[in-house]
Amino acid sequence: SISLFLISRPKTNTLSSSIAEISNNDSVPTKGRIILGLFGKVAPKTVENFRSLCLCDKGKGIVSGKPLCYKGSKFHRIIPNFIIQGGDITDDNGVGGESIYGGYFEDETFEVLHNKLYLLNMANKGPDTNGSQFFINTVKTSWLDNKNVVFGVVLSGFEVVDQIDAVGSNGGEPKADVVVKSSGELPLVVIDKKE
Repeated sequence: SISLFLISRPKTNTLSSSIAEISNNDSVPTKGRIILGLFGKVAPKTVENFRSLCLCDKGKGIVSGKPLCYKGSKFHRIIPNFIIQGGDITDDNGVGGESIYGGYFEDETFEVLHNKLYLLNMANKGPDTNGSQFFINTVKTSWLDNKNVVFGVVLSGFEVVDQIDAVGSNGGEPKADVVVKSSGELPLVVIDKKE
C-alpha cells in the first residue's frame, strides 16, 4: 500500500511526499517514501486537483458520486521500464477517474517536457481528458510531449518507485497489489541559507 502526503504552498512550487508500502507475491511488505515536487507555478489547476485528491477534502464527485480521494485506490497499471500508473478513484482498473472539477478538465500546459525519468504526469484518454489518474515515468518518454501534462517530479524515494516498477508486467497488470493506504498534507519547511 502507499500513503500520499503533501507539503504545499499555494500557487508556487509545491512539495509533496508519498509513503509507499508494497506487498509482493511473498506477502512481505516493503516500505518507503517518495517525495514529489509539484509545479504549482506552471500547472496550478492540475496541482490543485492532485493536492485535493490527496487531502480528500472535496467530498464526492458530481459525476461518479464516489469520494474524490486517492485513499484506497490502486496502482492499476505498472509497466516495467515505462510507467507506474494509479489514481483511478472510481473504478480502480484504469477505465475511470474524476477530477475535483467534475469529470475531466483541459490540458493545462505542455511546458514541461518528458526529458527525464521520474516525472509526475496526468494520465488521460486523449486531449483535455484529465481526471484523477496520474503516472510516474521510469524512462525518458519524449513521445508523450504535448500529450500528457507534467506537473511534478520525484525528489527522493527513487528506489520505492523502482520497487513498484518491479512488480509490473509487460501488459501492465501488477504482479502484486499496490494500494494507496492513506493521504494527507505536511507543512512546508523553508530553510533560509545565508552566505
